[in-house]
Amino acid sequence: MIKNFSLIMYMSVVTLLEILLGFGLAVVVGLPLGALIVFSRVARLTVYPILVGLQTIPKPALAPIIIVWIGTGLTSKALIAFAIAFFPIVVDTVIGLKSAQIETIYLARSMGANIFQIYRYIRFPNALPAIFGGLKVASTLAVVGAIVGEFVSADKGLGYLVLVANGDLDTKLVFACVLMLTLMGLVFYYAIEGLEALVLHWRVSDDGTGSGH
Repeated sequence: MIKNFSLIMYMSVVTLLEILLGFGLAVVVGLPLGALIVFSRVARLTVYPILVGLQTIPKPALAPIIIVWIGTGLTSKALIAFAIAFFPIVVDTVIGLKSAQIETIYLARSMGANIFQIYRYIRFPNALPAIFGGLKVASTLAVVGAIVGEFVSADKGLGYLVLVANGDLDTKLVFACVLMLTLMGLVFYYAIEGLEALVLHWRVSDDGTGSGH
């Protein structure tokens, strides 16, 4: 890593951009889609089964198709990362929004709250722990997605560098790239966990002492 530091950092920036774009797109699509599935019975009966069916498709098999359609640039890698990362966000959003106590919802309705107020003040705050769980899973999957895209077709990025180093039998460089990917995944994961601690400071921790002070 020291010997090839500048090269590894340059390739890391490329891969990190793919990861962030894919993850960001997964959040932008996954959260509203999960809310729509809970909000609409039609979406729950039509969209949700389609999503589950799409999730069963092996993403390494889907990656070449995306690259053929979109090209070999940054967009295709971000879309592959999105395709792998967005499903946990949708599922955990659905689970979280449906986990609100029905008695609380009935009470809010009796006090005149409309469906949007119920979502804003009851369902969404109650769903945040589950949503953050989905975000943390998706953060690691976005890393995998970006590398899958680079393995299929790329001329830069850590995945591309792994292929080049492997072809040159440079195992030290391969391990350096794998280590950098691991560090990126850890930093991304714990950044989301830190955001969760800030947003959910009111949530009681496992030891009952509370996560905020």
